[in-house]
Amino acid sequence: MSLTSICVFCASSSGESPTLLEAAKGVGAGLAERGLRVVYGGGGSGLMGAVAEGVMGAGGEAIGVIPDFMVQREWGREDLTELHVVRSMHERKAMMADLSDAFLVLPGGIGTLEEFFEVWTWRQIGLHGKPVGLLDLPTAEGGGFWQPLISALTGLVDAGFVSRASLDDLVIEDDLDAMLTGLAARGSDPQLLRPGT
Repeated sequence: MSLTSICVFCASSSGESPTLLEAAKGVGAGLAERGLRVVYGGGGSGLMGAVAEGVMGAGGEAIGVIPDFMVQREWGREDLTELHVVRSMHERKAMMADLSDAFLVLPGGIGTLEEFFEVWTWRQIGLHGKPVGLLDLPTAEGGGFWQPLISALTGLVDAGFVSRASLDDLVIEDDLDAMLTGLAARGSDPQLLRPGT
């Protein structure tokens, strides 16, 4: 499938690692340099802000979607190509999904995980056909950021609660070009879940 617009999920905080913050900025710049429009949560701080900074600095298009209560708390970023202010978190996620061809997950916390699991689940049950990827950015300590999650997901496969096909449908890469190639190759026909699997 052809990708023109990528939804990026990531942390609104900076975390403890400058390495990840700089990597997020590089991802934003890399997506822009490849001609991809970036849809994200509209935040101005943390990894979110770094992604937007990378996109805008490389001359790309950054589309923010943010709930009005976050704007009132001055959590948003105004120097974007477009900023959509919506009424709720549910509307935010729905619009981000509608505006995107695929989902790319960078390091983050419970909000990022919630977004990731929702779009992955919805793909598996056929509510959308957009591919989902975990970009396993290297940490300062070595190893990929998502390795503990990948190990947990593998444990769910071994326990019989997640199918191997579902896990294999995720694109897991530590390199942006490999990630984009994998997302484009997945297309819109996942191995759908069956009742009891």
